[in-house]
Amino acid sequence: MHFGGAMFFTEYSMSAPELARALEERGFESVWAPEHSHIPLSRKTPFPGGGDLPKPYYDAMDPFVVLAAAGEATKTIKLGTGVALIQQRDVIQTAKLVASIDQASQGRFLFGIGGGWTRTRWRTMAPSTRRASSAYASRLRR
Repeated sequence: MHFGGAMFFTEYSMSAPELARALEERGFESVWAPEHSHIPLSRKTPFPGGGDLPKPYYDAMDPFVVLAAAGEATKTIKLGTGVALIQQRDVIQTAKLVASIDQASQGRFLFGIGGGWTRTRWRTMAPSTRRASSAYASRLRR
């Protein structure tokens, strides 16, 4: 079994390079960063953890940027998106970004993908949940 660490990297959190180095020094396998590109003002989907949406969801930095920085600061720890929201990304640009980080980190990138949990955000990307689900499935097939 392998263990990793995950964090919402923000301007007020520990930096990705700092956490990645600390995890690597302690023998962890991986460091993970979530993708929350935007939070719609009108949220109709409740937060799965209950209550208000925590501030880091609004402030999370781009996972690819922080993981690339973590990769430059470390030698062995794997770098993972947990998760990348592929239905809101261009397929070709995302593939190039993933391949670039993987090459720059000597094969340490782990590409975790998902659709997210908020229907409101899906609707900002496509008018209906059905279309957003279809976009997600389409990107998986490509």
